[in-house]
Amino acid sequence: MITRTAMARYEGMGKTGKGWISTQSGVLQEQRYGFGTRFENEPGTNPEELIAAAHAGCFTMALSFQLAGKGMNEGSLQTTAKVKLDQDGDGFKISRSDLELTADVPGISEDELRALAEAAKAGCPVSKLMNAEMTLTVTVGGAA
Repeated sequence: MITRTAMARYEGMGKTGKGWISTQSGVLQEQRYGFGTRFENEPGTNPEELIAAAHAGCFTMALSFQLAGKGMNEGSLQTTAKVKLDQDGDGFKISRSDLELTADVPGISEDELRALAEAAKAGCPVSKLMNAEMTLTVTVGGAA
C-alpha cells in the first residue's frame, strides 16, 4: 500500500478565514486558499483545481501505460480536466469532471485510442474515487 499525504490549515471561519495547503512532496508549500480563491479570482488554489489536476494527471498516466502495453512508446498526450462545483441546496457539490484529451500517437487508430482512453477513464484511481459524472472528449493530433 502507498500512502500520500497533504495538509490543509484554515485560520478564521467562513468568508473571512484564510487557508494554506501543503503536500508531502513539497510541490505545494503553504499554498494559499480560501473563499476568495475558490469563489472569486484571488490568487491561490482551491480544492476543485487540485482535484482537476489529480484527475488529469491520473487519467493521462493510466492511458500512457495502456498505450505502452500495446507496444506504443512514441507520441504525446495532453489532458485538461474541468471540475464543476454546483450549488446543492444550502451547500455545494462537485457534480462532474470533464476530461479533454489531445493525443498524438503514431500507429494507432482513432477507434483504438478512444477505446483505450475510455478504459483509462474508468480505471484510473482518481476516477474510481470520484462520485461525480465524468465525460471524456478526445482530440487527435496537436498535443503540445
